[in-house]
Amino acid sequence: MTRPTVLFVCVHNAGRSQMAAGFLQHLAGDRVDVLSAGSAPADQINPTAIEAMAEVGIDIAGEQPKVLTTESVQASDVVITMGCGDACPFYPGKRYEDWKLDDPAGQGIEAVRPIRDEIRSRVEALIASLG
Repeated sequence: MTRPTVLFVCVHNAGRSQMAAGFLQHLAGDRVDVLSAGSAPADQINPTAIEAMAEVGIDIAGEQPKVLTTESVQASDVVITMGCGDACPFYPGKRYEDWKLDDPAGQGIEAVRPIRDEIRSRVEALIASLG
């Protein structure tokens, strides 16, 4: 079987989707191809998201927000959206999930930690569902 490709999408591709991609890469390794993008990408990754991930040993500091393209959606088996709503293109035959998560933008580390931990538990469930 080929490796599944998972695309995480949020508006700015600076917090939630980057943390989710970091967890999936870390926990699944080379069993899954991981993409992330935003419908309106920010200039840089949220520094508090970087700090929160560093606390659990995952470095996302080298990542850059990327723009969501139809090609990235078409290349993906699973598309996880996080608050981007209608900005995310829909293609039949893809598995879609919408994760309702608070946006870490502008939040302090105390507020971002529970978001990070919720993302980790959802990524662990996602990995289990991928087999």
